[in-house]
Amino acid sequence: MSGTLDGHGGPPDPTPPVVTQRHATSDDASNVSDATPDFASDVTPVVTPDVTPDGFRAVFRAAQLGMAVVGRDGRVRTANAALGVLLGTDPDLLRDSSAAELAGLREDPRAWSAYREVLLGRRDRLNCTRRLRRPGGREVWAEVTVTALPETRDALLSVSDITDRRDLRARLRHLRMHDPVTGLPNRSLFFERLAAALAAAMPRPEGVPPPDAPPYPDARPHPDARPHPDGLSGGDRRRGGRIGLCYLDLDGFKAVNDTLGHRAGDLLLGAVARRLTECAAPDGHLVARLGGDEFALLVEESAGTEQLVDLAAAVQAALTRPFEVAGQRLAVSASIGVVERPAAGTHATELMQAADTTLYWAKADGKARWTLFDPERNAHRMTRQALSNTLRPAVERGEFVLQYQPLVGLGDGVVRGVEALVRWRHPQYGTLAPNRFIGLAEETGAIVPLGRWILATACRQARRWQLDHPGEPLVVSVNVAVRQVWDSDLVADVAGILAETGLPARLLQLELTESAVMGSAGRPLQQLQALRDMGVAIAIDDFGTGYSNLAYLSRLPVSTLKLDGSFVHGFRAEEHPNPADETIVEALVQLAHRLGLTVTAECVESAEQAERLGRIGCDTGQGWFYSRPVPADRISALLNTGVRP
Repeated sequence: MSGTLDGHGGPPDPTPPVVTQRHATSDDASNVSDATPDFASDVTPVVTPDVTPDGFRAVFRAAQLGMAVVGRDGRVRTANAALGVLLGTDPDLLRDSSAAELAGLREDPRAWSAYREVLLGRRDRLNCTRRLRRPGGREVWAEVTVTALPETRDALLSVSDITDRRDLRARLRHLRMHDPVTGLPNRSLFFERLAAALAAAMPRPEGVPPPDAPPYPDARPHPDARPHPDGLSGGDRRRGGRIGLCYLDLDGFKAVNDTLGHRAGDLLLGAVARRLTECAAPDGHLVARLGGDEFALLVEESAGTEQLVDLAAAVQAALTRPFEVAGQRLAVSASIGVVERPAAGTHATELMQAADTTLYWAKADGKARWTLFDPERNAHRMTRQALSNTLRPAVERGEFVLQYQPLVGLGDGVVRGVEALVRWRHPQYGTLAPNRFIGLAEETGAIVPLGRWILATACRQARRWQLDHPGEPLVVSVNVAVRQVWDSDLVADVAGILAETGLPARLLQLELTESAVMGSAGRPLQQLQALRDMGVAIAIDDFGTGYSNLAYLSRLPVSTLKLDGSFVHGFRAEEHPNPADETIVEALVQLAHRLGLTVTAECVESAEQAERLGRIGCDTGQGWFYSRPVPADRISALLNTGVRP
């Protein structure tokens, strides 16, 4: 027999049936490595002397494994019945046909190269997986092995049908990668798909092909999916492309489970999944259930932020329609975090963190809405988180300092006291005002040690002023957070600090916000009363912005009202007066005086404001007109010179 190595040396006789082959793609394989040739070279056929050639031929013909002997020219010399059955033809018709064409080896450059090496005697064996198409269109997955036969200089081709095994693996994979409640891809498949999309977008050296995408036989595009407008293939689109994510959470889903039961909740989740799929189907986006009532829609080749916003709006509209579940008509909504950015350089963890943050914003902004990721807002959140994490260590490291703002008598201009105001000298962000960290300190509980430090430092400084100026008693006013009243023994802390510093209780005033004091009952009220009994003054800060429960005011152990600056702002120039503010302030001052309380006006910024506030009876004023918050030595200098601010 004459011929060439590629199996095209001479015309076959008789003509074999046409058996076409389709190369395995990433969508067809359940394991990418299955399609990779095995270049092992440690298998050598063993010839047993006791078996005659006729015996070998009998075994060859009777074997259940499809086999053929292939000459060095690449053509089939003989094939057994099992191979004919597998390929759907008479084995005699396979004689002289190209083995590479029959087994689909020519389609894969690596497999084709290894096959040629076997025929040339340079390699012992080739093993790979191929998908073959039989006459009539039926597809067969086959494990193909080509083994060199050194004695005859031929090769043995064996083809094993592994279709059932692969189908079983595909079914098991489907069960493992899909949510049993909704039938959607689950968290594992979602992250696999996301990782593949991001990996395909990674920059690669010139000439290096993109990595093969992992198989998703159960997440193929919807039949109505539109082609990408640029007409590029998936790999070309992803390189340098963009990626988007809509991450959503159902609002109030727990109430459905609690009131109607988990079966109704599962039915609702299934109905939601169907509507999400309808929204994503036209463009073939992946919809996944990540757990609980959380879903994600992945846009692998995003056309831009507008596409993601349109998708989020469509989801909102779809979920607005009522659901019929277990005989109940249910209305649900969803909060959606929307993230869209270039795919190259983006990591899955980073993308999910951004989506989770944006979803939280949507919830915090009122629910039933979508929110687009905002880098500036996220930077603020990151800064806030960084501050939160370092608050307690900062107290121990001594990064906080106190400044003091004078409280000045409106009638005589004499400094009657100071308010202690904390500042954080942050090593990275510089000096921070209280509004940047006090709220965080309350949330984390760091306000308790911080508040204790502020109280001790302020009392220690006030004692120095008392000793230096015994004839000019100076009250120090310290802000106290509600959590300090609840989470610590404030009375014991104050008593201990006063005893340690030697400061008389009458020279200490504690300020609490109106909302905190007006809502006081039980233990907080008892602590305030105990402090008052010790001789410590209690002031209500920012009065007029909260409850303003005047009837309750008379029952509180309070000695001072500090009017919120919003009232004082109404005391503008004579040509632009605000009679309402002045009337309110005058009424509050008269009421306070009748209850035996003193009144301090905050945010005094001009001599005219100070004069008018003094005229209607305010006792003391505080604001930039007198002094900004300053270090303790500036207050000491002020007291030493006797100069009024």
